[in-house]
Amino acid sequence: MLGIIAFLLLMGIYLDQTMKGKLERQRRDLPAQVFGLPLTVEIGNKLPKKVFIKALKQLNYRPVHTVQAIGQFAVQKNMVIVYRRGFDFPDTAQGELKVSIRFYDGKVVSIKSANKQWTALRFDPLLLARLCESKAQDRVFVPFNKIPRLFINTLLLLEDRDYYRNEGISPVAILRAFIANFKAGHTVEGGSTITQQLAKNLFLTGKRTLWRKFTEAYLAVLLNQQYSKNRLLEAYLNEVYLAQNGRKGVYGIGLASDFYFSRPINELRVDQMAFLVAIIKGPSYYNPRRNPKRALARRNLVLRLMVQNNLINKGQYQYAVKEALNVSDMHALNQRSNPAFLGLLERELKDQVPGSVLKQSGLSIFTSIDPIAQKDAEIAVINGIKRIKRKGQNNLQAAIVVSDRKYAEIRAIVSGKEVKFSGFNRALYAKRPIGSLVKPAVYLTALEHGYTHDSILSDKRIVLTSSEGQSWVPKNYDRKYRGEVSLSYALAYSLNVPTVNLGMQVGLHRVIANLHKMGINQNIKSYPSLVLGSLSLSPFQVAQMYQPIAMQGRYKKLSMIRGITSSEGELLYTRTNQFKQIFSASVIESLNSMLHEVTQTGTARSLRWRNPEGNFYGKTGSSSQLIDSWFVGFDDSQMLSIWVGNDNDKSIGLTGSSGALVLFSYYMNEKAGQ
Repeated sequence: MLGIIAFLLLMGIYLDQTMKGKLERQRRDLPAQVFGLPLTVEIGNKLPKKVFIKALKQLNYRPVHTVQAIGQFAVQKNMVIVYRRGFDFPDTAQGELKVSIRFYDGKVVSIKSANKQWTALRFDPLLLARLCESKAQDRVFVPFNKIPRLFINTLLLLEDRDYYRNEGISPVAILRAFIANFKAGHTVEGGSTITQQLAKNLFLTGKRTLWRKFTEAYLAVLLNQQYSKNRLLEAYLNEVYLAQNGRKGVYGIGLASDFYFSRPINELRVDQMAFLVAIIKGPSYYNPRRNPKRALARRNLVLRLMVQNNLINKGQYQYAVKEALNVSDMHALNQRSNPAFLGLLERELKDQVPGSVLKQSGLSIFTSIDPIAQKDAEIAVINGIKRIKRKGQNNLQAAIVVSDRKYAEIRAIVSGKEVKFSGFNRALYAKRPIGSLVKPAVYLTALEHGYTHDSILSDKRIVLTSSEGQSWVPKNYDRKYRGEVSLSYALAYSLNVPTVNLGMQVGLHRVIANLHKMGINQNIKSYPSLVLGSLSLSPFQVAQMYQPIAMQGRYKKLSMIRGITSSEGELLYTRTNQFKQIFSASVIESLNSMLHEVTQTGTARSLRWRNPEGNFYGKTGSSSQLIDSWFVGFDDSQMLSIWVGNDNDKSIGLTGSSGALVLFSYYMNEKAGQ
């Protein structure tokens, strides 16, 4: 007898230490959450009502006739009434708020709540992804005080009615299960309390043996002595297995609520809470996507028990039981992230964020990725490729980098026509000859050294001879010579011969120096062909090169991480907002007036009929034999760097205007809500 007691004591000490470690890790070993750019509305800002509604839907706000709860919105003519969620931002915590936002002529004209008129309002950011270590489970931790009381009461009703009264085990239930198992000769009934289920989930295997059952009961008693009932219930609801999402399990009610209904647990309706409680008994058996009838019957059983035990009234029951399951698309949880921007995020985390920060668990990473811009860019790639590809071009690919003109932040990034495929990241790593995209750097250098729009350039046949005696005769795309042309005309029509003359006049060394100032951190050879685009860059590098042009001559390294907070909300990292003026604003203004002319009368003039409401600046580009098609364009707020081509370096037969520009047009139409 003493040996048994000693064994139990030693076992208790060991299990006690194990329990403490695992329970603490449950709160500590959480994936990093990656958030997108928060939706902001401001009086006077250009924001069509249609685009605002699209943004709300992407944030999983639900359209209703009358707004009564958090996460709902209603449309009334030119006004949108929305009940904003609360959210803890790095700079401040914002509360829930019901507001009315009025639109007129594509702009926000008023923002009103019950007690205040607002000039600007920020909404909760979209959760784009969770970054898990290889051994960590994907989960969204929900503290006990954020779990709806109705959900807890329904769970206890079905799983453990005496939870707050028992000592971690229920002798009556154990005795009943023991008799049933003894008669059957093997384990057929559980009889476990919620605390026992927690012990099994955290510390034991699913194998049914009498020894495991004893250990489970012993652990439950120890847990009950060490922790409060609320803490144990919190641990259970954040640990319970509720679904399978591909290779990953869906653990905890926070992630399950998102997986099944695309909304946080505190916004679930009565029928949805009943469903989540219902499937705890058997997530696979009651899988609503495979066995919808079985899942619906189980949910309705729970609803009947809820009304019979006065957890809900008859009216609530009658309304809830009529609801279909309405579970979201199985892949909805995976569709927010994009491997292209996750690749950039991984690179930035490695290069810019201290390792001591990244070692912490449960980080919140706030990025500049705009979910609307990201979706628009994905649509532009998919639809654009369908539009421009010719017969036999089944391997045509594209990449887009979208940045803003004010903060040098990445708004969206797409690396291929399979927009969710995590293969080669063309946007970051596919270095291709940029063709005429290099020309603005040449003309910028000329403007710095006294040239003007009206300066005359020679457009006559020239022969350049290298130091090795090799001759090069540059030609215009149309193989014609115009004698003399103005600086503005030569750039608008992307003439090669005048550009070569200009590059030689201002000096290749000056052009190269400016390219380095614009952010091209690689060796650039001083060949005359440089001014026609022999330089190979990735779409991301091209975006960096053009950023000072779009930002009035200011330089700032493109990035997407805005800030990182700890699981307790402490700000651990924030990006700098410092800029460097590398070109005079007047020179950039002159260059941009010429880039505007490109979209009005030059090589990108098709934008006038493709996007008649737009006001754009841009430059087309294509490499030798039309292997690569490029376009860089920007409006008053965003800039796009776009590449179209084949991975195998075969000609696509598309210029910048017939290829990449079409994708730019698609994006701008989506952005305008057309």
